[in-house]
Amino acid sequence: MPLFAAACAGLLLAACSQQAPPAADPAAEAAAPVAGGEVNLYTTREPGLIQPLLDAFSEDTGIEVNTVFLKDGLLERLGAEAERSPADVLMTVDTGNLLDVVEAGHTQPVKSPALEAAIPAHLRGGDGQWFTLSLRDRVLYADKDLELDGFAYEDLADPQWKGRVCIRSGQHPYNTSLFAAMIAHNGVEATERWLRGVKANLARKAAGGDRDVARDILAGICDVGIANAYYVGRMKNAEEGSEQRQWGDAIQVIRPVFAGAEDGGTHVNISGAAVARHAPNRDNAVKLMEYLVSDEAQSLYAKANYEYPVKAGVELDPVVAGFGEMKVDPLPLTEIARYRKQASELADKVGFDD
Repeated sequence: MPLFAAACAGLLLAACSQQAPPAADPAAEAAAPVAGGEVNLYTTREPGLIQPLLDAFSEDTGIEVNTVFLKDGLLERLGAEAERSPADVLMTVDTGNLLDVVEAGHTQPVKSPALEAAIPAHLRGGDGQWFTLSLRDRVLYADKDLELDGFAYEDLADPQWKGRVCIRSGQHPYNTSLFAAMIAHNGVEATERWLRGVKANLARKAAGGDRDVARDILAGICDVGIANAYYVGRMKNAEEGSEQRQWGDAIQVIRPVFAGAEDGGTHVNISGAAVARHAPNRDNAVKLMEYLVSDEAQSLYAKANYEYPVKAGVELDPVVAGFGEMKVDPLPLTEIARYRKQASELADKVGFDD
């Protein structure tokens, strides 16, 4: 017992001898960001495009973003990790890729007034499982000297454009999404006829990338083509005299609509995000997504990436603003995505890439 008593006395003496922590410095607390913990992001976006937004978020909130960039294999990784996954936010490009993650059961619903106020209903999941963060409109690149007052996607199959059209592979997700939208608007049979007409009008094999359409217009290989608008922002803002600047200066941009649609509107693909099903930092995940639709972040999307903001009223890059007002096709993205597989099969059926 004496030994036990001595040990207890020693512990009490040590506890009493500890000094109280120094008082906090209010000025120092005001200067430092609030310690907000962390959030784990899995993304297929190019690192250079998303990192400035993540840095700004961390500076504003004190929340550290741990980023895992995955060029491929997002679904496989989430499946392997299952409930042990550290992922909080899942971010992808292309509507289909995002919906694949949702349909595989890797997301959870979010109810956020900030997200719902910023993002139109047809550009987010009705059950809160996914949200659009920026838009990538699929537009017409045309020779700068062509006189065109407007254009419909259906016009690409008009015989007047025979030997004058350039486009990338029909199996690329950007085009599969457009073909799926054509099915949603006009039906399978009409879309098959349209695809055959477009193929008959190609100036070269359907291949390459979107910027190659501008390159080939400059080279006189074709006069028009379909590609994403944000590439034009990159090209026209490139260094004076560079190849890319020459490609950008050779073209004009027109936002097509679907001729058969009552309300019209340009087809868009997206970058978007969802909260992971087993997110260990759910609150911070929602904070990150809400930040990405704030005026500050949407401006970064518009001015650094040349993507179109999903939130109305955000100032655009001058080049993108020069394309004129954009009216987005009001058809819900989930409706378009239903036809992705059929669109891919039609592209193969007509030998679009042959």
